[in-house]
Amino acid sequence: MADKKSNPLPASSAGLLRFFEDETKGVKVSPKIVLLLPISLIALSWFLDLSFIP
Repeated sequence: MADKKSNPLPASSAGLLRFFEDETKGVKVSPKIVLLLPISLIALSWFLDLSFIP
């Protein structure tokens, strides 16, 4: 870990490479969950709408 800190970073425009190295606090959510949750809610609402038609 100390070896990574001692090596100089490559030049980047606007610090974009440096942005992805920083670890932030918070909940880490998988991209699969981010996609599947809204899709499943849409499918559930369609199912409920179709099943309760008089």
